[in-house]
Amino acid sequence: MPTALTYPGVYIEEVPSGVHTITGVPTSIAAFIGRAARGPVNQAITINGFGDFERIFGGLWLQSQLGFAVRDFFLNGGGQAIIVRLFGPPTGDNAPASSAAFTVGGLPLVAASEGKWGAYLRITVEKDNISADVASTMGVSTSDLFNLTVRDSSPGGVTEKYSNLTVIESARRIDRVLADASTLLRWSGTLNPASPPIVTAGSDAVSLAEADVAAKTTALTQAQISGNAAAITAATNDLTASKTALDTAKNTALNAVSDGQNLTAADFLPNNGETLKHGLYALEQADLFNLLCIPPFATADGISFDASPVVVAAATAYCEKRRAIHLIDPPSSWTTKDAAKNGIASFPDTRSKNAALYFPRLLQPNLLRESRIESFAPCGVVAGVIARTDTQRGVWKAPAGLDATLSGVPQLGVNLTDDENGELNPLGINCLRAFPVGGRVVWGSRTLRGADQLADEWKYLPVRRTALFIEESLYRGTQWVVFEPNDEPLWAQIRLNVGAFMQGLFRQGAFQGTSPRDAYFVKCDKETTTQNDIDLGIVNIAVGFAPLKPAEFVVIKLQQIAGQIQA
Repeated sequence: MPTALTYPGVYIEEVPSGVHTITGVPTSIAAFIGRAARGPVNQAITINGFGDFERIFGGLWLQSQLGFAVRDFFLNGGGQAIIVRLFGPPTGDNAPASSAAFTVGGLPLVAASEGKWGAYLRITVEKDNISADVASTMGVSTSDLFNLTVRDSSPGGVTEKYSNLTVIESARRIDRVLADASTLLRWSGTLNPASPPIVTAGSDAVSLAEADVAAKTTALTQAQISGNAAAITAATNDLTASKTALDTAKNTALNAVSDGQNLTAADFLPNNGETLKHGLYALEQADLFNLLCIPPFATADGISFDASPVVVAAATAYCEKRRAIHLIDPPSSWTTKDAAKNGIASFPDTRSKNAALYFPRLLQPNLLRESRIESFAPCGVVAGVIARTDTQRGVWKAPAGLDATLSGVPQLGVNLTDDENGELNPLGINCLRAFPVGGRVVWGSRTLRGADQLADEWKYLPVRRTALFIEESLYRGTQWVVFEPNDEPLWAQIRLNVGAFMQGLFRQGAFQGTSPRDAYFVKCDKETTTQNDIDLGIVNIAVGFAPLKPAEFVVIKLQQIAGQIQA
């Protein structure tokens, strides 16, 4: 109704329709936690392809299986992932630094993230080619300005150049510019503009040694052109000495920095981790994830380490809180069917409806070791298969069967027979199988509540994931209800909007039944919300659905029929 009707004429008023469309949330965003060669630590970084992982986190790395799992996720159909890099700082009195540090031209600088990768940075500070116009605009003198170039000398590394920087308070103050724009470098500590350092031209030690080698190489070439034997000998000796100095400078830079120690439970679950959003709880920075993978990390000699039972239990509990599924890798000791069968009884937190276990591990070529076949965790491949199935068929389709092929997996750690599969499946262990024509496929779709003895309603993974999808979508899609008048008009709007969402799923084939009445119900009225609930500020919405369950066992009954005898 208009605020006031004052003049004779026509008034226009827009009447709300009560329609609040509920949008289904994504179902296959995979979160990966572990060690990486480089990249931000304790930050949830969203990537949309393995190229992003290579650029930000350094790609495949011998000391961790995280990169291999992320690669397999995208190779098998994954679309979006969230990466949390953890770093175990070195310990001891003479331990190397966590990050590469430099003092170039009087500027204290440090690599943008922890790890040896920072030792490959080459930094140059120049005082030439300074713009007087820029200096005038900034209100500083040209002597206060300098140019900074930083180059990542590792294969595929990038170069960044920043012009007209200064340590004086201004729009081009170096610490702010590097923090906002650089992926390679940061100001070390806090810059005090009241007593700024004196900046001179210069380069880091390795860059100076490289420049000296280049100069000595040119000198040798000139000596060879002159044909003077004594000059050639002297130039050769100088070049050899310069190369030795360069090797020493490089080794010194590398030895001064650590790639960190093997991760422990304390790295995943640090003190005040939930408050600080560190370790596992760095995922609090992410708005949504659906699948959680914690691949085993590995030392340089290729020995894999299983995630700690404490970490597995905490990660599974966290997935229950965040409406996600924890894809658990089999322990490295499960090298046979019997080891898996006996080990599941003592496996940590094996009875969660928000977890699924896949066996066996994968045998894949390690591109960093001349493509030798090694054992890898299956969580990344399985997460990719789940994402592909969600895209092609929907979250209600079991991510298993002959269509659930494992791309990039030439062999499995254990080749299971039908009978061996039949021993593990009733225990809630999802098997990966190899078939003569179908290749390597996922051949199980149960949660860890899926053991036959438990007779649980959340036995099947697609049923649980469908419920989580509906819960998360309704949770986000009904926020508008909060603080609305709690009476029949509101209840009718709730029934309209939630019913429209459920009807959309029904039409996509997400539920059992041939009619909406058989497939789902939405109830919100005076029966679900009593006067006492209204007095307490509560509105109750009852939503039910008839889930689709996978055809896990196909039984074909065959019999002979007697031929008819003509009379």
